[in-house]
Amino acid sequence: MTGYDVLAEVYEWLITDAKLPPAEFAATFDDVLKLLPPNARVLDCSCGTGQLAVGLAGRGIQVVATDASEAMVRRTAELSEEFGASVRALQASWEELPDHFQDNTFDMVFCVGNSLHHATGATGRGAALESMARLLRPGGRLVLTSRTWELVRARGSRLDISDRLVRRNGRDGLVVYRWEIAPHWEEEHHIEIAIAQVDETGSVLVRSEVLSCWPYRYEELEVDLHRVGLQPELSTFDLEAENYMVVARKV
Repeated sequence: MTGYDVLAEVYEWLITDAKLPPAEFAATFDDVLKLLPPNARVLDCSCGTGQLAVGLAGRGIQVVATDASEAMVRRTAELSEEFGASVRALQASWEELPDHFQDNTFDMVFCVGNSLHHATGATGRGAALESMARLLRPGGRLVLTSRTWELVRARGSRLDISDRLVRRNGRDGLVVYRWEIAPHWEEEHHIEIAIAQVDETGSVLVRSEVLSCWPYRYEELEVDLHRVGLQPELSTFDLEAENYMVVARKV
């Protein structure tokens, strides 16, 4: 599992305008949130800078937010304080989750933001999903979003430069992705993400980080989910779409 400790400081440049407010981020999951029972407990186990966790807490949901990056957890705690939200935030990788929580603790687990590809290969991905499944109560649901890696790999190694500036905190920024696509699916891939910030004086500050990832086919994800006792109920997977969501129920 890789860091994000550098990108954590500028992560809001990577979040779309529509999802930047915590309430709006949470609203994108309205359909699955309707499935929660009263007094539900929810885990966001790839919380990033906390937009989803804080948005859920704003609805009165009991929320725990975890991330492998200490910097991301700190930023989540800061956002929680800014919005007066009650969110317990702690640093933990997916494999460490059972060390912090008892089995059958949560009614819903979120693993969103295209996070799962950072698990190290098929073994790491399976271990991560097993940890999430253990923490779900019977009948509880995992909500997972992913890039469509079939599309990403088909495009090959490349440089993607945004065609517009993103304004955050009074500064404009340009987002650049550099993709290193390995020859084979099971090999380690790399994504370098850079944000070039421009201030009023014209000065430019660049923050970048190279992240390791291990892509997977959709059918591999389905097999992994079944293996850990999760039955997919909903999928938006489309080979022509950039991203998809899967909702899987613990049987």
